[in-house]
Amino acid sequence: MKRILAFLVGAIMCISFVGCADKKNNSPEVEPGPDFFPLTEIKDGRKNIYLIVKTLANNNYWEVLMDGAKDSADFLDCNVYVSGSYAESDWKTQERLLGDAISANADGVVIAPDDSVNLAGKIDEVYLAGIPVVLIDTTANTDNYDICYMTDNLMAGQKAADEMIKQLKNNGVSDSENIQIGIQVGQASSQTVIERLAGFLQFWSKHAPDSWEILHDIRCSNGIPETALEYAEDILENPQVKGVFTTNSGPTVGFAKALKNNNRTDVVFVGFDYSDEMADIVNDKDYHASTILQRQYDMGYTGVESALGLSDGISVDNKFIDMGVVVVNKDTINQADIQEILQHN
Repeated sequence: MKRILAFLVGAIMCISFVGCADKKNNSPEVEPGPDFFPLTEIKDGRKNIYLIVKTLANNNYWEVLMDGAKDSADFLDCNVYVSGSYAESDWKTQERLLGDAISANADGVVIAPDDSVNLAGKIDEVYLAGIPVVLIDTTANTDNYDICYMTDNLMAGQKAADEMIKQLKNNGVSDSENIQIGIQVGQASSQTVIERLAGFLQFWSKHAPDSWEILHDIRCSNGIPETALEYAEDILENPQVKGVFTTNSGPTVGFAKALKNNNRTDVVFVGFDYSDEMADIVNDKDYHASTILQRQYDMGYTGVESALGLSDGISVDNKFIDMGVVVVNKDTINQADIQEILQHN
């Protein structure tokens, strides 16, 4: 019975999940992303790699990824141009940028798709034009790419749910207590978000007590920081909310700020990625925060390295490379492997 109920709850949530971006009419309007600009020093005679990130809107995750791409280019002696959108819902900007990369006769394209479905056709065009295509962070609904470096997002979502259950119990929440869990995502049409949410719900339906309810209203901030904070504040107005989960960097920052703003030390928070805001709340003894840490620096570094190698005729055997994740909380943050990843954040 519990699995059936979980499926029905998931179906209801998917309805809210799709429509949630329209719930607020006062969300800031987002301008189209800029044309490509140099990430590295541009030198004649070097190959040109074009990097397209999900958002340029003051996001630590993508800044770290771009650092990895720049370091790779500097070491391998190639030029890198970069751009992206200002909101993860603006896949049209990425579509335009892919066309610009074709027009520029790019030696390789590295992209983290904002929309896994709507961008598939344009990714096909790049690949069929003979330009190596490397996907990072998120896959697309096409086989026309060379290699993808990303997290196994279904597994990562399961790991997040496991961490949430453990921390709720560590925080003294009993199996019979009636509590609610709020969720906020960055972009509803991202395959990354869909898989992380699916993994979380799958694990939750099997292992969480029946009295711990996930709110049907899943909020979607589209990678806009102001909206992420606003939605987080709304969810935390509910005193029954004792846990919150976020699928990626933007909403994670929003909840980290909102928890501090509202002094909700009674709430367990599990998010994705790392930022100054997340570091602050993880290290605060009064709060109960964990984050699923990805290796986005390595995605940027290896993405450029692979695009350059493919342009030189090097072939790849495996189209999907799982970059792996670790759980960061008060107990693990000082571990050597985690500190090694955090040095780039």
